Amino acid sequence: MKLRERIARLIAAQGPISVAQFMTMALHDPESGVYASREAIGAAGDFITAPEVSQIFGELLGLWAAQCWLDQGRPTRAHLVELGPGRGTLMADALRAAKIVPEFLDAIEVVLIESSPVLRKVQQEKLSTNVRWLDRFHESLNDRPIFLIANEFFDALPVRQYVHTAKGWCERMVTVDSDGKLGFALAPFPQAGLSIPHGRGEPEDGAMFETSPASTALAEEIAHVIARHGGAALIVDYGYAGAGFGETLQAIAAHRTAGVLDKPGEADLSAHVDFAALAEVAASAGAVAHGPVDQCALLKALGIEARAQSLQRTNPNDADSIASGVTRLCETMGTLFKALAITPQHAPKPPGF
Repeated sequence: MKLRERIARLIAAQGPISVAQFMTMALHDPESGVYASREAIGAAGDFITAPEVSQIFGELLGLWAAQCWLDQGRPTRAHLVELGPGRGTLMADALRAAKIVPEFLDAIEVVLIESSPVLRKVQQEKLSTNVRWLDRFHESLNDRPIFLIANEFFDALPVRQYVHTAKGWCERMVTVDSDGKLGFALAPFPQAGLSIPHGRGEPEDGAMFETSPASTALAEEIAHVIARHGGAALIVDYGYAGAGFGETLQAIAAHRTAGVLDKPGEADLSAHVDFAALAEVAASAGAVAHGPVDQCALLKALGIEARAQSLQRTNPNDADSIASGVTRLCETMGTLFKALAITPQHAPKPPGF
């Protein structure tokens, strides 16, 4: 039975479900979820991520983590963590670049947060170093400094959607009609205690507000570890730093836009990251948030142009593709994608910020 049909039966039996629950099932259902059942990343999948565009991306992020480690006194035991490592490309490039700081590699344990058995297998084949896998970020990482990278991870965490009506903010739900077709509907009663951030203006009826409790909870947990033990986190994703109202949830299947409800389990779902919300919870956890800054600004500050020129000199036959990758990272993706860093109180400002 297709996942769409199982979701429809669930709704028929128990009533409408939240957009967040629909996202969780569509992406992580053990049998048919996008990440559980197949590779969504790459030319044969649904989308391409920055590490697949150019090796320079992972190299620079790896050196960013190593520099933060140096700046914080070279702790002898630390975790190097990646959230949602995809095909393992970013971590492979990061570790290769970090060989110029061998003491850093000696001090770290590499931990990959990956729930997909399909992607874990790909990562195991790509990474020859000792790696520990976890299904989620949890308390086993709360014993030493963590240097964490999250590229295009937070955008896939579930969002809840609320629509402003004459009665107040009503949650947008996923329902099913008599023909078994999925559709949207509003909860009949407004959401009590919903907190709308200041600065968004006065909403009109029909305005939509998106929030991701899963994202803020995870960012707060990471920030707690950094505030207590040291380290740094770098979150790179597409999103905004304080905005008005509107829907950003989207579905991509085979590199093309699809209807959000049309192909659960067959289309990747994501929403723009609210970086202001992540920064706020990081500060409340006792850490310091830096940025967000545009991805292009970060990569240029970290030396993407010099690295590209070096690669072109040693690989002249690939000069055009190297330049094309830099253009895509800095122009096509450069302003839509942003970066936020989290460090402990009193730590030096991280590179690029």
